[in-house]
Amino acid sequence: MTDTIPPITTAESVASGHPDKLCDAISDAILDACLSIDSNARVAVETLVKGVEGKAAIVLAGEVSLNGDAPDYEAVARDTAASIGYDDHAIGMDATSAELCEVHTFITTQSQYISQGVDGDLDSQGAGDQGIMFGFACNETEDTDELRGRYFPIAAALSQRLTRRLDMIQDSGEIPWMRPDGKSQVSVRLDSKRIQDGCYPESVDTIVIAVQHAKDAGGFSLDGEAQRDFIRDTVWEHVVKHAIPERWLEGFDPANLIVNGTGSFPDPGGPYSDAGLTGRKIIVDTYGGGMHGGGAFSGKDPSKVDRTAAYHARWAAKHVVAAGLADRCEVQVSYAIGIARPIGLLVNTFGTGTISDLELSRRIQTTFDWRPAAMIRDLELKRPIYLATASGGHFGRSPTEDGHFSWERIHEDRIAALKCS
Repeated sequence: MTDTIPPITTAESVASGHPDKLCDAISDAILDACLSIDSNARVAVETLVKGVEGKAAIVLAGEVSLNGDAPDYEAVARDTAASIGYDDHAIGMDATSAELCEVHTFITTQSQYISQGVDGDLDSQGAGDQGIMFGFACNETEDTDELRGRYFPIAAALSQRLTRRLDMIQDSGEIPWMRPDGKSQVSVRLDSKRIQDGCYPESVDTIVIAVQHAKDAGGFSLDGEAQRDFIRDTVWEHVVKHAIPERWLEGFDPANLIVNGTGSFPDPGGPYSDAGLTGRKIIVDTYGGGMHGGGAFSGKDPSKVDRTAAYHARWAAKHVVAAGLADRCEVQVSYAIGIARPIGLLVNTFGTGTISDLELSRRIQTTFDWRPAAMIRDLELKRPIYLATASGGHFGRSPTEDGHFSWERIHEDRIAALKCS
């Protein structure tokens, strides 16, 4: 029998050039293009990508209904893929070339039997589908200056920072041999003396990074030990030390940094190595593990509650923790298609609440309006703000002045209402 595995929580993230994330980005870019034409557009678009020896393909499928001329779906898909870095067939896809990358579009209009249930005012606009959605918040980030105010699981926050750093390197061209495709995983050791009381992160135990690279990265021969060491050292200096706050690297053993664990990740990668599909990274999109309903987010307009209610549930849970009413809070909400009010709403504070979960559920329902039209109104979701969510996580991000990540913004009046309801 081997040594006992220590109490560790793990979360992963993927870079914007990961094939599944590439598909999420294309789907959300199409959504944004449609909302720029008609803020009431109904959109549900899925993307598939795959590269083969001679060429690559992008397949777009779904339903779009809008008041105005439809955007050029093919142009949006090509521009999005190229902006992520897929402009060379040798690395996995050249989205700029009609000869080397085909785009196939299969998009129809929304079924009238769905639209008749999701159009209307606050009381008559029903949910766009049935489903279960979760929102979550915790205080694990709150003792780290760089992360304060996120109210987010620390392993997920750190893994997201690593892949966002990989994306920054790709965008800037800072390290020319790094490619768009990449992944991260962070394992955080828990305080074993307090684990029975909840999740109390103690230190980073293991960091895993996968990054696609040029075959001659560093001027070394492929698969040689010298190249592997060079890539690992570069990732440590330019990715890990930039992305992980110093507090979480204290005591970290660099031997527990695993880079390209199979040895190498050379060109071609991306869609050539793995087919990509919208909605396959739903845990990466949320909290790094657990706490996710049945629906993906990308490519869906805000009438779809599997996106909007998940954002709203995160918003509510974050306010609960920010108000000091719990260290951890999970909000579960469920809907039936065509019906405005939720079927059920359940709150779980995992024993960390200052009031009962039942009372907290009552306060959440009086402080936040869970009807689809109200959630869309309160979070201002009828805007082209979704491409930014396609990589780096939908939650635990900083809200922006131009309306991105509005579900991450804390409102003092709602905190006051939760405390006094």
